[in-house]
Amino acid sequence: MIDDFRKGWALRYIREAEDEMKASRKAAKPLYLILDAARKAQTAVYYSLGDPLYIEGLVQEIYEDGRNVENPILRCLVEIEDTLQRMESLPDSADEEAFNDAAEIIKIASGIVKLLAVED
Repeated sequence: MIDDFRKGWALRYIREAEDEMKASRKAAKPLYLILDAARKAQTAVYYSLGDPLYIEGLVQEIYEDGRNVENPILRCLVEIEDTLQRMESLPDSADEEAFNDAAEIIKIASGIVKLLAVED
């Protein structure tokens, strides 16, 4: 369903996101790693859906305008962006909340990527 180039990048970003989440458990200040992991999972989804720059721009535009979205995939992407924006404003003491949010984003992203990266 997706070309090998984008599939490779999507799978790589998911792997890196999962690795950074594991590393965050051992870090003294894990919030940066957690946020980076969640952003990588988001990027993995963008690669699996097509041109990541176009999709990122579309999601940003809808997020900033605050428009309602009927398309379920696009709505999911906007909700992920909303969660990430909220996570970026969390204090350093909210590591566990950020970890749980990022874990959910990675779970969703992994499901999307695996669904779209299945061999024909």
